[in-house]
Amino acid sequence: MSEKSVNVGLIQMTCGNDKKTNLDKACGKIREAALQGAQIICLQELFTSVYFCFEENYHFFSLAEPIPGPSTNQLGKLAKELEVVIVASLFEKRAQGVYHNAVAVIDADGEFLGKYRKHHIPDDPGFYEKFYFTPGDAGYKVFETRYARIGTLICWDQWYPEAARITTLLGAQILFYPTAIGWAPAQSGNVNLQQYQAWQTIQRGHAIANGVFVVSVNRTGTEEAMHFWGGSFVAGPFGEILYEASHDSEEIHVQRIDLSVIDEIRVHWPFLRDRRIDSYGPILDRFSDEG
Repeated sequence: MSEKSVNVGLIQMTCGNDKKTNLDKACGKIREAALQGAQIICLQELFTSVYFCFEENYHFFSLAEPIPGPSTNQLGKLAKELEVVIVASLFEKRAQGVYHNAVAVIDADGEFLGKYRKHHIPDDPGFYEKFYFTPGDAGYKVFETRYARIGTLICWDQWYPEAARITTLLGAQILFYPTAIGWAPAQSGNVNLQQYQAWQTIQRGHAIANGVFVVSVNRTGTEEAMHFWGGSFVAGPFGEILYEASHDSEEIHVQRIDLSVIDEIRVHWPFLRDRRIDSYGPILDRFSDEG
């Protein structure tokens, strides 16, 4: 594993109704990213299907699969061939009646390193995820890959600084966020912009507060009543934007990041050093009521 630099690949794409077609399309784009020098490649949230959580429909449970399973087997062979790490968000069937929104991490030798199960599950119009997904119960995860120590969180986890902090404390150098987030068609352009800026800002804050790189990979295209806003990006450990994708186009981007910058930033801005862990007990309360 290098402490110097790594090439991170982001794949922002549209998805259709056929699971095999989506997986094959993603594999083709992984090949393209590898040809451009990518060493760690991240796909968007639930990339093997449309974003089915726009409604509560029992039919969509048929999309789920075990992890490891068919998709990770195919991706594992590709990772070994190309010598790349793959971060893949999949709909996991853990047991009969128990399903998760999960990320599988496959190392550059094709080995399945493990999975992270999404902790924070939304339940909003157009994002009815609580109908499908059981919250993750195996803790936050960091994976020691050939090229870097990476943490994986998923979409709604993006809004919670606690998740980013804990994953950093476990040793992550890069936080990956596979994502599916978009705009409702009735919203104004100003509201759309505010939402996108809030989404990016909170994640840049995680980069700053923790002195890590953040890689957020969103889907694009229109599905049902949602226009996914793309805008995938890479932020450095002081929140600087190193790359930002368009809102409307499929994109493959490879970003070289210097991992040695993490130590430099943390030495000069020692947020981790100055944490008052003795004073953080109330964070475990749902809300601090006075009455």
